[in-house]
Amino acid sequence: MVGLPLNERDLLSSLPLRSGGVTRLISPENPTGAKGAAAPWAPNPDDPNLKFSRAALDLGKGWNVRPFVNLPSGELLTIADIEGPGTIVHMWMTSDLKEYRALVLRIYWDGEETPSVEVPLGDFFAMGHDGAPHTVTSVPITVAPRRGLNCYWQMPFRKSARITIANEGRLAARILTYAIMVRLEAVPDDAAYFHAQWRRSLTRREHPEHTILSGVRGRGTYVGTYVAWSAFSRGWWGEGEVKFFLDGDAELPTICTTGTEDYFGGAWAFSHDVEKDRREQEFSAPFLGLPLARIDDPQGPRLFSLYRWHLLDAIGFNTDLRVTVQALGWWPNGKYAPLTDDLASTAYWYQTEPHAPFPTLPVVSARWGR
Repeated sequence: MVGLPLNERDLLSSLPLRSGGVTRLISPENPTGAKGAAAPWAPNPDDPNLKFSRAALDLGKGWNVRPFVNLPSGELLTIADIEGPGTIVHMWMTSDLKEYRALVLRIYWDGEETPSVEVPLGDFFAMGHDGAPHTVTSVPITVAPRRGLNCYWQMPFRKSARITIANEGRLAARILTYAIMVRLEAVPDDAAYFHAQWRRSLTRREHPEHTILSGVRGRGTYVGTYVAWSAFSRGWWGEGEVKFFLDGDAELPTICTTGTEDYFGGAWAFSHDVEKDRREQEFSAPFLGLPLARIDDPQGPRLFSLYRWHLLDAIGFNTDLRVTVQALGWWPNGKYAPLTDDLASTAYWYQTEPHAPFPTLPVVSARWGR
């Protein structure tokens, strides 16, 4: 199956076997990725297509004339429309717009009518709190200073791949730039398609559970979870379990963790010192992390970013999949406290097509990104 190698040795040892082939980069300087067609323009700030080219007037054609594009409010831009077969091997993006939840990334495989990826831009790259941008250092996702969004999820397609970004906010993205690296190559018959879906909910004390993913039908592999967690209550917030309901599971799941921080690889509330300093300690690792723990903002809730990539421990399913997480803290009497928290999650998985319809993405005002 097309995907990330099993370990770093495989990653490096495969490089000598990749000589030749066809590699293309799609960017504002080469919107189609065509061979020998990059950086074709001479500076002309009067051309709406080259409005950012004034800095290159003294240098001329080929000197960073079109490094980015503008995306006005309410408009949609197709940033890549690729004929297959091939594999998207890297995506890099950034924008000057502060509210990344207003920018929606969608990816369509092989001419499908509904996207297989539909996620607000920051959340897709494990940076869901717009008011607290942060770095991420992991294998499939890296966010570099400042808000340099990188994705190494391997995304095979057979006939075509179309990537769009919609600006659904009230402000223009004056700067939007991107680089999509593609290998045009045969795709194995058993290769599944990459999917990612975003959901947000305010958990209820009557039943404090957030659905990360549901309604998946088909055969595939679950490969990652990201959660932008806003904790409204004092004290610990991550005692709930993450549950995977697989292949017909109804009331009881097949896979159940022992706590939220346990699923994301931590222990004892991510604390600096369980006895002396209960504050959450940020960390970022290849397969899991807590890259944001904003706990000192008196004007708002505590903000946490958590990711868990199932690269060496992918979760297979054959007919259907549902994933949930609970929001639990502690009462002073030593019993669990159901919490009302704001959870926005992104689920990442591979599956055979066709996929089930996604839930309707909430309007911008209902995405509430800090």
